[in-house]
Amino acid sequence: MVKKTTIIGSTNLDKVTRVPRLANSGETLSTPQHQEEVMGGKGLNQAVAVARAGGQANFITKVGAGFDLASRVQEDGLNLDYVLESQDAETGQAYITVSKATGDNIIYVYEGANGQLLAKDVWDQRAAFEDAAFCLAQLEIPLETVLSAFKDAHTAGAVTVLNPAPVPDQENFPKELLAESDLVIPNEHEAELLTNIPVTDRESLIQNADFFFKAGVKHVLITLGDKGAFYKSADGKEVMVNAIKTTAIDTTAAGDTFIGALLSRLVPSFANIEGAIKYGVAAASLTVAQPGAMPSIPFEDAILAQLPKTK
Repeated sequence: MVKKTTIIGSTNLDKVTRVPRLANSGETLSTPQHQEEVMGGKGLNQAVAVARAGGQANFITKVGAGFDLASRVQEDGLNLDYVLESQDAETGQAYITVSKATGDNIIYVYEGANGQLLAKDVWDQRAAFEDAAFCLAQLEIPLETVLSAFKDAHTAGAVTVLNPAPVPDQENFPKELLAESDLVIPNEHEAELLTNIPVTDRESLIQNADFFFKAGVKHVLITLGDKGAFYKSADGKEVMVNAIKTTAIDTTAAGDTFIGALLSRLVPSFANIEGAIKYGVAAASLTVAQPGAMPSIPFEDAILAQLPKTK
């Protein structure tokens, strides 16, 4: 039986503009392409990534009244039975500008209904945890909702996974949330914002991991962009997987793809963590080589074909 991951998170309409390069302050640039509209949001991207990579995903989210997510997103392995509707807020939106020159992006987010996904909403949908090995959340929904959801997930026996993005102001970040997180997956910039330790080398990666261990986290996985990913557990296991060299066209969903693919393979004991990381790295390398967020998330066959390139 394929194990399931329950994702609690955001759903956005992504409005994407592709430009020759990112403009400087006060500068006007012309672009040959009109704005595109596709589905996104870190929560939805990660849920789709789990499903496409071969896993099963339950998705708890909130959208605007009358917004038919199921008609816009149809993926084998993605269960949308737990989608809720707000009566007074629109579906979240993200305004994304992508540089054709480098693949880098700038993103502005209107939270909309995502900001109304409350702890009670997740509790009412707690049946989503009953058959889940993992519970994954990000921070495009209220912090108190994530904290409560992780407590509910632990009660149900699921392993909790936190992608702390976007990172809130440190004074607003509840330390208890880290204590309820079994696995934390920040990128190198998010890790530094939380720990105040710049990521520059292996020693600084270990120092970042130690910060999270002291907060109660058992497993730390820091993504390093084109340098790969670094994992360390509280009991001393350490893994470094290099990135696959590729030409980046659009990095928007790379992290979400990595996390979703990883969890589609990882077992709750973490016994296969290195293999799961390699699978995530292979998936992310395919994502950055294609334009768009959700459209670039690869399927299992493509990831398996890319997997031999990891090391």
